[in-house]
Amino acid sequence: MEGEILKGHLDMVVLAALAARPAHGYGIIQEIRDRSGGAFDLPEGTIYPVLHRLEEAGFLASRWTDGKGRRKRRVYSLTKRGSRALADRRALWSRFADAIGGFLGKTDDAAIQSSR
Repeated sequence: MEGEILKGHLDMVVLAALAARPAHGYGIIQEIRDRSGGAFDLPEGTIYPVLHRLEEAGFLASRWTDGKGRRKRRVYSLTKRGSRALADRRALWSRFADAIGGFLGKTDDAAIQSSR
């Protein structure tokens, strides 16, 4: 899928990926890939700057966990502020999607009628 389309919505996607449970960076990448049906297969170099930006904004908190024989991992979780930001962005996205859907629906209806 076009990376440019996702670019403006990546913060929301990351917040949504963490809504169910905390996760480390690679786990977030997998969650995004799985929930998008493979359409969003993000490289690690894309996700970590987003995580750091969201943490600096107060939307995420992180902690280091013991890797139990593995290396330590930084686990990210939504803060209350992050949950509110996600709710706001979901509402905005819903309004945007409805508006675009209405616009595209009208275009499709006009094309169907003109082809008859």
